[in-house]
Amino acid sequence: MGKSGYSKLHIAMFPWVAYGHFIPFLHLSNKLAHKGHKISFILPKGVQPKLENMNQYPNLIQFVPLVIPHVDGLPPGAETTSVVPLNQQKYLAFAVDQTRDQVEGILGALKPDMVFYDFWFWIPDLARQLGIHPIFYVVVSSMIMSLGSNIRTLTKEMTVEEVTKLPPDYPSSTVKFKAEEAAALLFEAEDFGSGLSFGEGIRTAVSGSDAIAFRTCRETEGPFCDYVARGYGKPVLLSGPCLPETKTQQLDEKWVSWLSQFEPGSVVFCSLGSQSVLQKDEFQELLLGFELCGLPFLLALKPPQGCSTVEEALPEGFQDRVGGRGLVYGGWVPQEQLLHHPNIGCFVNHCGYGTMWEFLLSDCQVVLIPEIGDQILNTRLMANELKIGVEVERGKNREVPKESLSEAIKFVMDKDNETANMMKRNHAKLKQMLSNRDLQEGYINNFIQALQDLSNRKSKLQNKMNKPDDVW
Repeated sequence: MGKSGYSKLHIAMFPWVAYGHFIPFLHLSNKLAHKGHKISFILPKGVQPKLENMNQYPNLIQFVPLVIPHVDGLPPGAETTSVVPLNQQKYLAFAVDQTRDQVEGILGALKPDMVFYDFWFWIPDLARQLGIHPIFYVVVSSMIMSLGSNIRTLTKEMTVEEVTKLPPDYPSSTVKFKAEEAAALLFEAEDFGSGLSFGEGIRTAVSGSDAIAFRTCRETEGPFCDYVARGYGKPVLLSGPCLPETKTQQLDEKWVSWLSQFEPGSVVFCSLGSQSVLQKDEFQELLLGFELCGLPFLLALKPPQGCSTVEEALPEGFQDRVGGRGLVYGGWVPQEQLLHHPNIGCFVNHCGYGTMWEFLLSDCQVVLIPEIGDQILNTRLMANELKIGVEVERGKNREVPKESLSEAIKFVMDKDNETANMMKRNHAKLKQMLSNRDLQEGYINNFIQALQDLSNRKSKLQNKMNKPDDVW
């Protein structure tokens, strides 16, 4: 038994099959294992080798392989979203639904105290049959949970006004979708395998949980977490952002050498995430925006559709015009380490949830180009509520004009602009607060205590039910 009569927990993890979900689930697993708790991490068989180097406690964190069957509509051997386009991911969800018997066998043999999941609608019933607590762990923002069909039902028949109307008592007038972004929410009304829409599947998964847990803290998303708690009438637990320890390894020499040509805080770095693939004309317009801003830039972008390299997609004469002040790179870059290089002063990004936590711990000015649902709401939180960055203004057809991008970069990089300086101060305050080890430690300790309380309540209830009636 641990402190205050609490025993160590055994927790199963079963995230949605995307690296943007595996990795934060593993970060949480490392935090829990650091405190002595045992983790059984269920994941597709082919994913395990890619995550093993991130497992900091192999004696306590065990990977449990799952065989994903092939179903019609999926590329051969597909196990994760990294090889499946968004419009085909319903087949991937359906394929994982076919592993229910495998998962039942795994959980039945392991007998964990609880299972953390973030998608599978059938987990709550299965877990309860086995005497396991189902905990819905959210690794995207609480805002998308507040506005999506988790709280209300969205249908394809609804008008744009109905879809984008803020629900009663929603805690913000600015963290919301615009009319032209309604499609980002209506995605939730699309069929997503097993006869359920995406929203119905999530709503069933959340409704069946014993508690909802968020990978966040009250300092950034408190009102939205409270709103979800009221909407579902369930306990809401906050794990904190569960950020890994800052890596001390050095940047590769090729990046250090290139960046050393420029003044501290002068380089604009851009990365739009692993899921982003632009059309060629969008790609070229983006590059022209960086050229137009007049500052040195490092762009980490995938080749656009129809091109095998970034070089073949460059605008005509682009390389000659920008010379040595601009580098466009089509491969993987060490984003977190680059953000901490002193010569990078601005980060242009999509505001994905993982990337958001990385830039919050940097000193960079922030320019945001969100693309899909949760990225849009993350951006509105950063730009409109916390006021630490700016969103690039899109055109009528949702395109990113080169002029808008250039203006946004020059705005935040202008040392004489009082609004830009205010954003920098706000960012610095938030970074200082989030970097506080006591804050992070407090969140994970309180999180574990809440889980242990939940587990203890179940044990006491079972003991009471197993106790023979008093003899009179």
